[in-house]
Amino acid sequence: MDIDIQKLIFEFIGGLGIFLFGIKYMGDGLEESAGDRLKHILDKFTTNPVIGVLAGFLVTVLIQSSSGTTVLTIGFVSAGLMTLRQSIGVIMGANIGTTVTSFIIGIKLSAYALPIIAGAAVLLFFFKNKKVHNLGQIMFGFGALFYGLGLMSSGMKPLRTLEWFQELTISLSDSPILGVFVGTLFTLIVQSSSATIGVLQELFGQGAISLEAALPVLFGDNIGTTITAVLASIGASIAAKRAALTHVMFNVIGTTFFMLFLGLYTPLIAKLQISANLNPEMTIAFAHGMFNFVNMLILLPFVAVLAWIVTKLIPNDNEIPTYTKTQLHPIQVKE
Repeated sequence: MDIDIQKLIFEFIGGLGIFLFGIKYMGDGLEESAGDRLKHILDKFTTNPVIGVLAGFLVTVLIQSSSGTTVLTIGFVSAGLMTLRQSIGVIMGANIGTTVTSFIIGIKLSAYALPIIAGAAVLLFFFKNKKVHNLGQIMFGFGALFYGLGLMSSGMKPLRTLEWFQELTISLSDSPILGVFVGTLFTLIVQSSSATIGVLQELFGQGAISLEAALPVLFGDNIGTTITAVLASIGASIAAKRAALTHVMFNVIGTTFFMLFLGLYTPLIAKLQISANLNPEMTIAFAHGMFNFVNMLILLPFVAVLAWIVTKLIPNDNEIPTYTKTQLHPIQVKE
């Protein structure tokens, strides 16, 4: 194997690993800072789908993981502490909340990654206060996220000169369905849409992939991220399986809708990039955010219909009872 190809692969894989660690470590720090308030948010503010969307969005922003929010929600549903309809709103909100990571990436702070990590190390190793320690963990994860992103970017730069990659991007532009498949498969493997969308942002930022090719891959990334919910529902209750299926349906329906109007959506995003003077990374972030937000607006009025469909697809004669609010304390959900 050529040494340049080796370097490309090692930098990309190493950067991806650091990026994933950064997201996880930052999310853990945020979750530690929020404490049990995350569970209480899902407990108190899921009385209807609209409030559930806000709760799902807030929790996902706090822990920087839509998969984490979805798994937590499935745990509530499995325990009978949340109804299926309530969970649908939370899942929709989680899909919007996860777009925050792509907006953070769009700010392009890679040049400051190492100073942020250094400052975080001081907080982690020289202070005993728990709040300061949590802040250091958040900062370290934040810095690691951008440092890993920088390594991935460096590893991907030679891709533009490789003939097979040029042919692949042309194929993705000519066949949007292939782009959806590639995005889905990549996210299924990595199990993090934030990571795969981060890679997509870097590729688009370097001009290695066109907007026409990038958007279908973006849609596929959203489908692939549902694998975590599916895995979490294995061995769980029927209600939990229904919640996981709802997550899959939400992203598949959204992808189908946007693929039908891809000819209109692509020039809309291109026009937004020019009019708002967005950098390429932020352009993908807006495309991601608009996809999930519009998808939520379309499907929110049909929460009852979605619940009815998944109930028919996954029938059960012995329904799990739903407890009243007075029975919800203390909340105990295995994560």
